[in-house]
Amino acid sequence: MNKKDITSARGAIEWLRGQNDLLVVDKEVDPIYEVSGISKALDGGPAVLFNKVKGYPGVRIATNVLANRERIARILGVPSPKDIKLKCLEALHKQIPPKVIRNAPCQEVVISKNINVNKILPIIKHTEEDGGRILGGGNTFIWKEGGGSHVGFNRMHYRGKDWGSMSINLSSHVEYHVLEARKTKSKLPLTINICTSPAIWLVSGGGMLQLSMPAGSDELAIAGGIQGAPVKICKAKTVDAYSIADAEWVIEGFVDTSQVVWETEEAEKMGRDDAADLFPEYTGYMGKARRTYKFQATAVTHRKDRPIFYAPLAHSLESNNLCSPLREASFLDVSNRICPGLAKDVNILDSFKSWAGVVIQVKKRRKRDEGYQRNIILGAFAAATGLRWVIIVDDDVDIYDAEEILWALSTRVDPNRDIIVNPALRGVDNFPFEKLESGTLRMGVSASVGFDATVPYNVTSKFKVGVYPKVDLNKWFTDEQISQARAEQTVYARRMAEKRN
Repeated sequence: MNKKDITSARGAIEWLRGQNDLLVVDKEVDPIYEVSGISKALDGGPAVLFNKVKGYPGVRIATNVLANRERIARILGVPSPKDIKLKCLEALHKQIPPKVIRNAPCQEVVISKNINVNKILPIIKHTEEDGGRILGGGNTFIWKEGGGSHVGFNRMHYRGKDWGSMSINLSSHVEYHVLEARKTKSKLPLTINICTSPAIWLVSGGGMLQLSMPAGSDELAIAGGIQGAPVKICKAKTVDAYSIADAEWVIEGFVDTSQVVWETEEAEKMGRDDAADLFPEYTGYMGKARRTYKFQATAVTHRKDRPIFYAPLAHSLESNNLCSPLREASFLDVSNRICPGLAKDVNILDSFKSWAGVVIQVKKRRKRDEGYQRNIILGAFAAATGLRWVIIVDDDVDIYDAEEILWALSTRVDPNRDIIVNPALRGVDNFPFEKLESGTLRMGVSASVGFDATVPYNVTSKFKVGVYPKVDLNKWFTDEQISQARAEQTVYARRMAEKRN
């Protein structure tokens, strides 16, 4: 059995291979449509490693690595998927700073002349409607000695051989660095690191958490805490920046803060933001091309031995799993800062698409706890940019079961009293925009709603749940009859029978 090493994607993938938890494909695959089609068809299933990529000899592609939460739990060494957030929460408070090294694996090959990013990297094209080949799995990395670090996902489209667009979310930490550079009309050097480590992926996906991870935080130190070892970094070859040493690929370069470009040729011809299709975003809708900053590549470095390209889909369970755990940890952290011990668990349902909503479970211990659940609702909206829904439920509600949550909403929410509406909060702009009465659009601004689906402490007796007697069905039925009867029950019916029996 191979030794477990999760400080790199390569180490984690090889460990999965040894656990018979990796689907290896030796037949040739095309990065245009085929990788995305296979990945979507197997969404939520096995991790996949393609050994032969059309047009890219010696290069491999990995996808769906974190598509399954049970697999993430095994990678991180925690008992169950429910414990992943607790591992992230621990890392927020027990950080391990990065370590600078020389002779990094990611720099075994250095290409600094005649750069053609699309010919070097097997960047996938997701759908026939895409505006181009969109790089979505690279980790933007900015490190300031003594000033923290930032890692995140930023969609990129290389329209030129050595330059491309770089989409930057409102109020994100990379935007903070860009705005700082704009003050002095300077260029912002950084690196795009591809196929880093599971811990770095989780921190990169769990961004926009300003209360738990304010600007200036050492985000790589949080990743170090998750993986239990420092993230190794190295000086970039062509810019005043650093690379993640164990990455498979690194694109070095800088954001030119004086230049904006259109994400696609179609959008440029139309001369309109958010009209031309780009690629399927994490929301499930087609992302729209817009004007954004220009990224100029100065070098591409990579491992020598069959480097792996990471190609997660934005609209996938892998994307949900990349983004949710650290956000869940942050919501639990903030909730228990507001009222220590009241919040018991947090879950982001897959249908919430990781950014849109959260369910927080509380246990009221005394009369004085009543009302703090509403403080937690407001605290959650402050904790994470882009949040649209917060649902608070009691500890008798299974927050991992959407039917249970709907039951709580249906039976415990007084629409006149228990719905908290924030009419207009700044968020992210990847959801379809709301229209004002005038017909104009508000980019990144939308209403948000909190639901207090908890039982008022002083009337708990009125919400006593009926529990039916347990019986041994074998007394009346054969095993075959019981099995046939179970098969006729819906999933919800079986769950309710188990829970209320």
